[in-house]
Amino acid sequence: MLGFLPSPIKGVLASTLVIANTIFFFIPVLLAAILKLLVPLAGWRRFCLRLLTWMAEQWIIVNKLITSLTQRIDWEIDLPGDLDYRGSYLVVANHQSWADIVVLQHVFSKRIPFLKFFLKKELIWVPMLGIAWWALDLPFMRRYTKAELEAKPELRGKDLEITRRACERFKGMPVSIMNFIEGTRFRPAKHDAQQSPYRHLLKPKSGGIAFALNAMDGAISELLDVTIVYEPHRAGFWDLLSGTVTRVQVDVQHRKIPERFLHGDYQNDPAWRQAFQDWITELWKEKDDRIERMMNEELAK
Repeated sequence: MLGFLPSPIKGVLASTLVIANTIFFFIPVLLAAILKLLVPLAGWRRFCLRLLTWMAEQWIIVNKLITSLTQRIDWEIDLPGDLDYRGSYLVVANHQSWADIVVLQHVFSKRIPFLKFFLKKELIWVPMLGIAWWALDLPFMRRYTKAELEAKPELRGKDLEITRRACERFKGMPVSIMNFIEGTRFRPAKHDAQQSPYRHLLKPKSGGIAFALNAMDGAISELLDVTIVYEPHRAGFWDLLSGTVTRVQVDVQHRKIPERFLHGDYQNDPAWRQAFQDWITELWKEKDDRIERMMNEELAK
């Protein structure tokens, strides 16, 4: 509706509306988070979490409305027809920018359970959103540098223990666990530095999802493999808000996770670890080819 506006004005308008939407929902989210913290009863905390999740979903719905009002984006979304809001999924996607999270929320809102992202510990300090993410039980991870691990070997495995504890909280309820398995956003310099064998992707890191699957003890057996392509390519969050993104292609492949990968010791079983890495590598090769096809289809239009 307002897509005719110049890009800078659209960006400022969309940003203002998203911030206003966030402030509107932050107050009830904060109150529910305090109540969840103060009453240490499992049933009460589950109720508060359901309430918090409902508010987060309404926040996403309003953000989708803001996007539709302020942008002229051609959405091309290829979804499987068997998604279940009461199901449980492991969701993986290629990662280019913060815009990916907006796209994933746009695609999956009310179609599958609310996405649970693994976040960097530093993001707890993001105004308003940090507290909301904490209240929604999104796990915050700390990545230790090689130097830190050499100085304090006892820190090895701490992030994996956080994964286990987070997934324990997810048991017994429908859940969608989201993981950007490249570990960071794609940048040409990063691609070159790690000598990635893929054209459009960084090397995947399989340890995190292996531990998540193991911690869920078979409760998640479905994989949603998401591929996102923007026009223009490598679009950032501001590009999405300001209207310079004209097209978003999203392809979702629904796969069954092989039974042998639902349980296993990634740390201590080299044969199982290699088999799991081989499976992820094959998925990533297919994704790289899929991105190439989607880009070529885009150029042909």
